[in-house]
Amino acid sequence: MQSQQKLPAILDRHWLNLAIAILLLLLYLPLLFHWVDGWVNKSISTEHEYFSHGLIGIPYAAAIAWSNRKRWQRLSDRSHPVGVALLVIGAIFYISGTIELVNLSLPIVLAGICLWLKGVPGLKLNAFSLGLIFFATPNSIPYLITPFTIPLQAFIAGTAGFILNAINVPDIAVEGIYITVQDKLIEVAPYCAGLKMLFTSLYVGAMLLHWTGLWRSRKKIVFFAIGAIVISISVNIFRNTLLTYLHGMGFPGLFEWTHAGLGGDLISLGMLALVVVWLDIIERFNSYYKKDKIIGILDYGAILDLPQDLLALVTGGSRQTSRSQPPEETAKETESISESEPATPSAQERPETDEVDRRSDNSDE
Repeated sequence: MQSQQKLPAILDRHWLNLAIAILLLLLYLPLLFHWVDGWVNKSISTEHEYFSHGLIGIPYAAAIAWSNRKRWQRLSDRSHPVGVALLVIGAIFYISGTIELVNLSLPIVLAGICLWLKGVPGLKLNAFSLGLIFFATPNSIPYLITPFTIPLQAFIAGTAGFILNAINVPDIAVEGIYITVQDKLIEVAPYCAGLKMLFTSLYVGAMLLHWTGLWRSRKKIVFFAIGAIVISISVNIFRNTLLTYLHGMGFPGLFEWTHAGLGGDLISLGMLALVVVWLDIIERFNSYYKKDKIIGILDYGAILDLPQDLLALVTGGSRQTSRSQPPEETAKETESISESEPATPSAQERPETDEVDRRSDNSDE
């Protein structure tokens, strides 16, 4: 009976929020499924893949918004006129049928709802979540900035050619963004120049900064961004060097596996791991500089113990470390100690022993 009484009260208080949530799901759930299908199966376009970090960014944005729900409810209801304008623009974009405008309508509509219901405070409360959604929304920005990436492409091509020449790979020639190995041509395209990896590393880095609370320090943000850019470029130099070697030396299967298969995903995963390690180094250096207890965002001991923990979980046993001893050995040591050490007399036996000692002393006298 109590649950039946609460349900109408909840609907009465939050009916508008529920109606908006249902409407958003009906309008944008098919679009989100379309995005995910393109990111997972790489079935849409190269530009669409630039935003595949949305696979983790959009759920994280939803989690942040959900964690802020009580603060959202405490905000006073106020409407900002820009919110209505954004809702109108988002509706026009959605009904236009142009895929890019339909995509962009999602962050525009969400920002409009925040301003329409709670004004500027509501927009500020969900600003980070909206930013994650906006920078995960597929658009043509990567295509528009490709003419400006030619110097980066040429730098990566020249560095890859230098590395291949240093390890004595035969018949290497570099011309602009093209590398030739034994008359086989490789082009360092904008996608292969690390633009996607750079977007992903900065996006994931922003999530890490928010999750760890380090986003409040501008100095940490600057150092992290510089490191993420260097890591992205370095990993792509390695990737292009490997791809050029595999293609030029006649390993088509490994080339495809590294270029568009699991190998490329593993390289991207390794780059993200380096980004996380770099953030951990920044935090540890900062604590050392402040002469505090050196604490980072990673527990390397737990990471090293993870394979043993997983093995113990699979086998159904318990992991034993060098710090602990098996129960049998501990029992044996206890038994040996009890046999070697004499038993301590109890409190009731001590007076009798003292009395015997006194009698022996008197007899000697």
